[in-house]
Amino acid sequence: MTALLGLSRVIDSINERIGKVAAWAIVVAILVSAINAIIRRLFGVSSNAWLELQWYLFGAVFMLCAAWTLKVNEHIRIDILSNKLSKRGRDTIDLIGHLFFLLPFLALMLYLCLPYFLNSYRSGEVSSNAGGLLIWPAKGLILLGFISLAFQWLSELIKRVAIMNGQLVDEHDHAGHHSPEAEAQRLIAEMADPNIARGGEPPGDGVR
Repeated sequence: MTALLGLSRVIDSINERIGKVAAWAIVVAILVSAINAIIRRLFGVSSNAWLELQWYLFGAVFMLCAAWTLKVNEHIRIDILSNKLSKRGRDTIDLIGHLFFLLPFLALMLYLCLPYFLNSYRSGEVSSNAGGLLIWPAKGLILLGFISLAFQWLSELIKRVAIMNGQLVDEHDHAGHHSPEAEAQRLIAEMADPNIARGGEPPGDGVR
């Protein structure tokens, strides 16, 4: 398990760095949108390439930040029943969800996305819009996003098993499972102690 936890840390580190870099694409997309609007307003000139570049950038953020989002436990959850369960019960639900829901979804998407990208790349697919961009890089982002998410799935599975065996402390346990009450408590705690927002523990919390 020690070796697997080491692998998990490597995956976490890589996906976090990819996510943090990809997040800057939002800023670039905003700049592209602003420049495009200014040029169109002042000179009456525009291009489909500018518009397509914007959705390329937003697509990059959505796909390449998905694994990082899973790593920090920020995907949307609707935990009506699991919040009433014990920690062991919630961990079991997470484990079942990873094995029987997330894994089949990832396997299906990788199976579909690989030929989807390769066919586009081999044909040099270009946008049908006048002045549009190449299409295959966008399809490559979709494939890359699901590959990184699949590695993060493996990392989360390793950590969940280690947590259930008492070999790892659940760093997200104090935040709850995104119930409205837990989220409100988290926000209040962050306002009271900025260290929590940077990843620290709430005052008085110990190892569970």
